[in-house]
Amino acid sequence: MRDEDAALAALLEKLDAAAARLADARPFAKHRHQRPVLDIAARVLGQPGGVSALYARAGALDAAGLFAGSDWDSPATLLPQLVGLTLDNPDRVTVALEITSLLRMLAIATGEATHEGLHAEPARHYLTQVLALNLRHFFGASSEASRATGWEDVKRSVLRFVAERIGLRDVLGVLVEEIWRILEQRPVQVAPVKDMIAQISIAMAEQGAEPGQERLGAERLVGALFGPTIASQDDPGIGAFLERLEGFDEHALMREATGFARAMHDTGLVSDYHAAFLTWLAAREGPSLVPEALGLGQTGLDCWRRYMPLVRRLIGAAVTPFTPQAVYGLSLVLDRGVLHYAPIEPALTGQIAAELHPEAAQRLRLAYGEAVSAETHLLAGLLEVIGQPFGVGQGANPTCQSARAIAMWALNDPDYLLHLVRQASEMDAVTMHFEGQPIASSELPPGLSAGAPIDADPVSVLLVPHLDRIYAEMGRLCAPRGGDPHRWINPEFHGWWVARDCIVAVDVATGLLADYEAFVARFCRGYHPAYNDARPVIHPQPAGIAVTDASARFVGWHAISILRVDTDQHGVVRVYFYNPNNDSGQDWGAGVVVSTSGCGERYGEASLPFEEFVSRLYLFHDDPLTAARVPTIVPEEFIASIRDRATQSWAADRLEAAPSWTGGGA
Repeated sequence: MRDEDAALAALLEKLDAAAARLADARPFAKHRHQRPVLDIAARVLGQPGGVSALYARAGALDAAGLFAGSDWDSPATLLPQLVGLTLDNPDRVTVALEITSLLRMLAIATGEATHEGLHAEPARHYLTQVLALNLRHFFGASSEASRATGWEDVKRSVLRFVAERIGLRDVLGVLVEEIWRILEQRPVQVAPVKDMIAQISIAMAEQGAEPGQERLGAERLVGALFGPTIASQDDPGIGAFLERLEGFDEHALMREATGFARAMHDTGLVSDYHAAFLTWLAAREGPSLVPEALGLGQTGLDCWRRYMPLVRRLIGAAVTPFTPQAVYGLSLVLDRGVLHYAPIEPALTGQIAAELHPEAAQRLRLAYGEAVSAETHLLAGLLEVIGQPFGVGQGANPTCQSARAIAMWALNDPDYLLHLVRQASEMDAVTMHFEGQPIASSELPPGLSAGAPIDADPVSVLLVPHLDRIYAEMGRLCAPRGGDPHRWINPEFHGWWVARDCIVAVDVATGLLADYEAFVARFCRGYHPAYNDARPVIHPQPAGIAVTDASARFVGWHAISILRVDTDQHGVVRVYFYNPNNDSGQDWGAGVVVSTSGCGERYGEASLPFEEFVSRLYLFHDDPLTAARVPTIVPEEFIASIRDRATQSWAADRLEAAPSWTGGGA
């Protein structure tokens, strides 16, 4: 027997003995025996043949109680997007637990193991998603550090072991589907999506892909980034591409312009070649093809003709191959007609010339590097945020209130957003007012977020630290008043368009439901077209939802904005809303699955049928004068169905406080 085979055999003997002790342990003592099993499993994984050996034991380890008391104990509720984070954990025992969970899932998918509540097909789908979202481990090159430890090789071996039994075609299909689902939401931050597309390109080059819809969808995405036009389709490099343009006639240049625009508006992604092409066009003498390269509609063409010098300056200052998404932002800014707002032209002109405060510039450099100036990144981010208000995301930060505010200002009041950005740019401070009292961010301690986000758009990187402090200070000022502070904060923080009545589903002091039927009836009379005289939502209204997981368990409170209530193409009344979370497509359990496309959503909107949305709502704003004019009675059975959904999910343990109406009457 070879030495490595003997080493593996010895470890497996120890693993089986430790697993037997775990299986014999009483439920309350399982946790004492789990760590030794995982310690040995981590060593097994480092041996040749160790992955296969652990796979053969995955079902037995599950039955012995290896996952008891942990999040992995319910495989049906595991989230594939979290696997990559766990695989990057420096603790080998935690990584071994995740890998063993993956191997257990594979055993279920192949029928070699069973688990109550999880069948083979959902397990297979979970694994294809995990592989799709972790292609960087699957195909990426090892770093010096990972080669030294060998642990990166272990992750790669496990993922390839799974892929051999699941099939690359399924992985490619899931990844392509996932990318299109994200792109349908038109996020401002697309770096993760571009990374996934790059991994697809590598995977197809190294492994190939079978003909079919999956390959066509993958090639469409890869082409949009790395070769959307005739002159760029072989990905020649920026320098060679620009040299080719010099020999093109107007017809060929028009073909390039329309090709770039088509790919951009089809995907929401901008190729580096597109950015280089647009800057080349903007600096060129003679008839301009800039509108064609931007894919402008009639409103955008009007803005281009009226503000051509400013647009050329914006292209020169914001659009580079390092900030290509600014092209899409600029296109949408023009098509929104934002430049026709009187304050916008001087505000943007001033921002082009602004020099950043050293601390503000340092935050942007930390987030985006130094390939171009911090001023360029910020101006590019401004174009993206104003062009795509519903693409603003909070990143991995507990700052949904600030992200929502930035999105609402970009939509409703872009000149105010520019005013705040100018303050933060030049002074690294922001001053807002609360009921006439000035609040200066420079005089306040950090708020909910300990530091500046570095995984968000440039405007958020600049503004969120200030907004977060100001929001927290407004909460402090409201604390002595009792009740929910959003009644006073939201109109002052977001803008005059926030309705002044604030209705809350829970008693703030106890967290229990408070006159929930009246809460539901008031929302129906304020927002449902059948009960509010068909009055539309004019200005988006801030609201709060009780977020639940895929098992309908309460996770926490979250800030969103209600955009509109409308009937979809299937005749279903839906609430369309903006969610500052980075991905609005979520499963909130008990059949409540948020839709982001296919049900009448516009880019960046999420939606739910009216009853499902209200069942997760806990706070909203309504106009007291309008409410007094709408005496419609909402059917009791309609209210009861919503209450049932709420009490079977987030409100299951919140029954029931004495009737208490915070911030307004029914």
